[in-house]
Amino acid sequence: MGRTYFVEEAVGQYLSDLSTKLKPYVTGLLIGQCSPQRDYVIRAVRTPPKEEQKEDSISPSKLASIDDEWITTHATQVSRMLPGGLLVLGVFIIATPELSKDSQNALRKLIFSVEKSLTKRRLWKPTEEEVSDRAALQICSATKKVVCRTYDVQDSKSSAKPADWKYQSALSASWSALDCTVNVNIHIPLLATSLNHDLEKNTKNGLNRWSKQIEDSVFLINGQVKDDDAELLEGQKKLRGNTQSSAQFSDVKVLTQLSQGSNIRSTATVQVCSGSINLRGVVKCRAYLHNNKPKVKEAIQALKRDIINTLSDRCEILFEDLIINEGPHKKNFEREYHVLPQRLFVPIAGSSVMLSDYKFGDEATGEIQERFVEMLDQSVKAEDIHIAEEINTVDICPITENMDDTHQKQLTKATLLLKLQQNMGVVIAAAVAVFASIFSFNYFSD
Repeated sequence: MGRTYFVEEAVGQYLSDLSTKLKPYVTGLLIGQCSPQRDYVIRAVRTPPKEEQKEDSISPSKLASIDDEWITTHATQVSRMLPGGLLVLGVFIIATPELSKDSQNALRKLIFSVEKSLTKRRLWKPTEEEVSDRAALQICSATKKVVCRTYDVQDSKSSAKPADWKYQSALSASWSALDCTVNVNIHIPLLATSLNHDLEKNTKNGLNRWSKQIEDSVFLINGQVKDDDAELLEGQKKLRGNTQSSAQFSDVKVLTQLSQGSNIRSTATVQVCSGSINLRGVVKCRAYLHNNKPKVKEAIQALKRDIINTLSDRCEILFEDLIINEGPHKKNFEREYHVLPQRLFVPIAGSSVMLSDYKFGDEATGEIQERFVEMLDQSVKAEDIHIAEEINTVDICPITENMDDTHQKQLTKATLLLKLQQNMGVVIAAAVAVFASIFSFNYFSD
């Protein structure tokens, strides 16, 4: 028996509106949540047109012209705007009857391309029991016929399986929300052998190690440690007969283990370093869960992934901004200041779920609104943009070059110092030069 997708009624109206546009075909992403019993689709987002398509108002007339790279790039951008518990769980295509016969092959290719792109940048791995089916939705623009199939993205030879597509009103009007604030203090050494101080690669490696600590952390939900298989809302009053969007919030505390236990052997590593990166500060994290008897383990898993994703995404955005503004081959660093992106949340109409995004301090509200229209095809009012974190800055400093030959052998001439000043909000990242001798440990302390 195939999977069942429960779909927000607003999604059906959105897809119907798209089908009336005079185009041979329209592609897009399905956003929602997987669970062991059923899946939920709460948003559909069309693929944004390229600049040349905007200018010429011309769309390709054959499915062979679908730009996989453009669609996967869109999926990557959209995935950054999803809080914990939400993911890109499929793709859709609305096509004319003449193109319908080739639609399934196009959808299959897109599903695997999107999943490969998203998996590549994740710092966490799916569990064995996790749902790996992704939806391929095909709609005929003339007859409005809907065909939903699924593919197992863990199996490259997977064949299509039929799936049910059912609309439901107020699907996510009262989903559960979990909120937590996580203190971050990550030390990442920059090895002297690291070519050109590849900050992005070193940072990702350091975050990968830190993500394992988050996976092993203890989570207190409303001050209690709960059994994994217990119901998340056990003991709480459920909202009945309420179609207004009202989330049931749970406050979560994250306790990171200080050690791995005495039965696990630990060793120290001596390395020659030319500097270090310190990620230090506070991040605001959130996850949402369906209201069909969600389990505690589902909630904790969703929140863990949001914690890991929000820090990883933030670093990616920062590096992308530095490359755009300074170029990928900049070598002579001067002292500069940058504003780190803050996390913000925006509501979905008729839903208790809020979407996420990041803004730099100098970004105007209009730019955020434009991005939501471009990426998520959603108009956002200025008063609906909720900034979750305060502004922090990045202090980039060069290492002084008036050192003796011995130090020059140990340190490169252009060590980058990144310091994100801690306030009440977002992450503070500091890349600090460490004068490490060949026998010293990589350690930096305030």
